[in-house]
Amino acid sequence: MSPTLLTPARESETVADELTPAYYLRHDQLGAYVTSLLGRCTTVFDIKPTLTADLTHPERHDLMGGGVIEDGAHVTGTVIVQPGARIEAGARVVGPVLVCEGAVIAAGAYVRDHVVIGPRTQVGFGAEITRSLLGAAVFAKHACFIGDSVVGSGVNFGAFSSTTGLIASDGPVTEPAVKEITVTLGGRKYGTGQTKFGAVIGDGVTLSAGTVLCPGTLIGPGTVIYPRTQLGGFMPAGSRVR
Repeated sequence: MSPTLLTPARESETVADELTPAYYLRHDQLGAYVTSLLGRCTTVFDIKPTLTADLTHPERHDLMGGGVIEDGAHVTGTVIVQPGARIEAGARVVGPVLVCEGAVIAAGAYVRDHVVIGPRTQVGFGAEITRSLLGAAVFAKHACFIGDSVVGSGVNFGAFSSTTGLIASDGPVTEPAVKEITVTLGGRKYGTGQTKFGAVIGDGVTLSAGTVLCPGTLIGPGTVIYPRTQLGGFMPAGSRVR
């Protein structure tokens, strides 16, 4: 028998630790805005819609620029580059996007549609980022795809690694997507409230080259993942995955 679909607890109800932002990301190096964002989210499922609302009205959160957009960068829409951050010539960035202090979007990268690039994060040639939060000092320096996801600090994406946020096992893919992504935790099935939801990856995780994460993957901080071609489900903090 399939588990009953639940909505994550809100406000006065108890939320499982493994569904809270604090389980996956520490706040001490994320900067003022990202720390504020996470503090306003009860569950990890709240992060993407909250981020989307914030970037739609950046004036409400004092999101100011001052960083560098090099000549030859292809930048459209609202793109806020904070002091010490840089978008290099040859990068393509389609807002709304926030590039936090010290981050670099390098030539050949593609960042689009409600993305926060955290402090000191590096996005390199061939990397595509969409509808996601990247924490501090993330390395996505090679060809990879990160979509509809939350990525903790110090995470490394190997070449050709990818999140997937759309269920494609029930026949032809349609846009807009219509089937809600769910996650199973402790034998209970939770709805994310979203039809595109990739992964939540905790601090310090490294994805080996070629790793593909299934929709709704939750990886606790400090998890070590040995070379895998496909991975999904929930991995508690400090797991060893072979």
